[in-house]
Amino acid sequence: MNERDYLAERFEENRTHLRAVAYRMLGSSSEVDDAVQEAWLRLSRADTAGIDNLGGWLTTVVARVCLDMLRSRKSRREEPFAPAAPEPVATSPSGNTPEQEAVLADSIGLALLVVLDRLEPAERLAFVLHDMFGIPFDEIASIVGRSSEAARQLASRARRRVRGGGAPDADLVRQREVVEAFVAALRAGDFEGLLAVLDPDLVVRADMPTGTSEVRGATTWAKGAVSYGHLVQLTQFALVDGAIGVVVAPQGRLVRALRFTIADGKIGEIEVIGNPARLGELEVTIVE
Repeated sequence: MNERDYLAERFEENRTHLRAVAYRMLGSSSEVDDAVQEAWLRLSRADTAGIDNLGGWLTTVVARVCLDMLRSRKSRREEPFAPAAPEPVATSPSGNTPEQEAVLADSIGLALLVVLDRLEPAERLAFVLHDMFGIPFDEIASIVGRSSEAARQLASRARRRVRGGGAPDADLVRQREVVEAFVAALRAGDFEGLLAVLDPDLVVRADMPTGTSEVRGATTWAKGAVSYGHLVQLTQFALVDGAIGVVVAPQGRLVRALRFTIADGKIGEIEVIGNPARLGELEVTIVE
């Protein structure tokens, strides 16, 4: 076995752990793939002779990559929709199964993802690495470029915010159920199923590059919507400004976002955003 094959094998042994760290840092499966791939690229270019703890080294690398991605995301006030690049490791099965991905997402919870997205990047890193993975503050300090005590304070501040921000979970779960039913009905062209999740007095407002429009009435809007159900195949569920929504991002480029107002298990308002200026103002995190 040559050195590259040996490194690839060791990398695969750490992949599940690295994905878990990256998912809690980023909350986006596509960005997780990018972060883990970047860790492999850095490992393949590194002089590994002086690395005593490969798992710890890789965790640090992934954390640094995620921190840079979070800072970049914050500066743009939007999540970068980058298509997952092919993984350059070919010695073992790549990534987790869809079932494993679902378990990973469920173990975190939508509410916690919402709260984590409100943290400053350094706070999120300190909280995730220390509270979730037991990384010492001395190591965290070297990643964020601060003292060990400052890293401890970052985690403490994040911990207080997380403890105070877990209440939305039940609401987010109910929102997700309603929006999933909405999307399923559209994909199936199920007119009656669509009406079942829409308030009869539904209002749909659209802000597109060509202008704004408004449609009132569930029946009126649903008749036109079901004929375009094939376009819904391109949608992904996402947190849009902290609420469950739907986005369309072909080839990794965000072109449309839907926000919903939900009450008593019915969708009362839908806002369709396609105006590039408006899209750039949204806080978006893909959820699986």
